[in-house]
Amino acid sequence: MSGAPANLLRFLIARTLRHEAPLAALSCGKPALLADLAGRRVALVGNARSLAEGAFGPAIDGADLVIRVNRAPMPDARSHGTRTDWLALAVKPGPGDLRRLNPARVLWMSHKRKRLPWDIARDPGFYLHPLADWSRLRDTLGAPPTTGLMMIDLLAQSGLERLDLYGFDFFASLSLTGSRSAAQVPHDFAAEKAWVEALTARDPRIGLTGG
Repeated sequence: MSGAPANLLRFLIARTLRHEAPLAALSCGKPALLADLAGRRVALVGNARSLAEGAFGPAIDGADLVIRVNRAPMPDARSHGTRTDWLALAVKPGPGDLRRLNPARVLWMSHKRKRLPWDIARDPGFYLHPLADWSRLRDTLGAPPTTGLMMIDLLAQSGLERLDLYGFDFFASLSLTGSRSAAQVPHDFAAEKAWVEALTARDPRIGLTGG
């Protein structure tokens, strides 16, 4: 067996057995990813329902790089903008999501490697977030970090010029992607809010802009 079928088989074996090295070999390295962010103005768009009440779409689309999270609903260009350059995932995208969003790079942020789809892992822009980064945040927060928080942490490690956070209200208005309450998800939103507030206080590049 050779070519694409062999690559798929190797991927499935590595994913099933949780062999990190073969999966990481498919990924853009973290140093290269961080280097790609240097000097750029980044908009990170979360999925808080409250974002739909604003008019931040033009500001979002005006960033050098627009990053969205998980299924990334975009109910209106006025509130959410139209661009998706990078997509950060901790869940399998829904039918048509990747085609709708058309990101140049997909980042798999979840520690759950068995959920990683082959069509994402084989993409030239694929990035696999290190398990050590997820574990560090989990230990800091005392709960599994959200995809958005992992992205904030990752972006803050780079030499970006500016990071504006949209659609982050730490579940005060719930999420556009579902109806679950804060008590029904495994995250500590009070801890995440305190973490972000401490970060923005010490890093003037980062602003909690709206939503």
